[in-house]
Amino acid sequence: MSGKSQTNWWEGLNAKLEQNVPLSGLTWFGLGGPARYLVSPSSRAELSHVVRRAREHDITVKVLGGGANVLVRDDGFDGLVIRLDDPDFAALDFADDHVTAGAGVDLMQLAFSCARKGLSGLEALAGIPGTVGGAVRMNAGGRHGDIGDVVENIDTVDHAGQSGTLDHDRVGFTYRHTDLNGNIVCSATLKVAPDDPEAVLDRFREFWAEKKRTQPLAARSAGCVFKNPPGKSAGALVDQAGLKGTTIGGATVSETHANFFVTTTGARAAEVIALIALVRRRVKDEHGIDLETEIDIW
Repeated sequence: MSGKSQTNWWEGLNAKLEQNVPLSGLTWFGLGGPARYLVSPSSRAELSHVVRRAREHDITVKVLGGGANVLVRDDGFDGLVIRLDDPDFAALDFADDHVTAGAGVDLMQLAFSCARKGLSGLEALAGIPGTVGGAVRMNAGGRHGDIGDVVENIDTVDHAGQSGTLDHDRVGFTYRHTDLNGNIVCSATLKVAPDDPEAVLDRFREFWAEKKRTQPLAARSAGCVFKNPPGKSAGALVDQAGLKGTTIGGATVSETHANFFVTTTGARAAEVIALIALVRRRVKDEHGIDLETEIDIW
């Protein structure tokens, strides 16, 4: 951080703010150091106020959802982490042709709730961890579809603290990417369609069972480490390079799915980062392909 002094920059904020908060317990990897500041706004107005104040004092801001796609470095994050875990960001509104979900809503629970209500459209997201906000930001998904396929619009707070609404096309959904450019997702309106509840639940269960068969969901991991190159499977490339089971310290390339890295108690983020570098280098040597990381390294 640089620029203006950060001394008591939070004075006058109503939002709950803590300092030097360990982030390891807030991520699926269970790794990493502390955040210099962590704040949980209780409303969009508070969120806007926090973002404006941080900008005035040149404080770098990141938003942490369910921590399912984040690896925090061992020395932590020297900035402000925002968590949208207040009930105001967990609101749900169901209708026949859409559902509006707060950024803090658990993605899989939302998909399951829609299935039980006979609202089709989200069952392809079964088994994908994280929150709605995080899923929208990275256009989370899998072989059966991405969340961007069903987003109608999102409500946001931008880097200047201004509220706004972006329709689907302005979000710029592409594979595991959006053009949010610092906009914080507050809620999303998603397209659904009435269907037979049992039929929707059957599809949900089918996709969920497929993930349980093919991915190490019970282990400590952060989902797919690498994006799939065009026309290729990152997991298959890692597997073909003979890297399943490769270990550095407490980090290992999963034997179940080579695009998942799993960690053990006592592992360090530096070991995961070193394993990422090793795998990228070996895949480059073996296949001539530069793998791009899907996980977000702080």
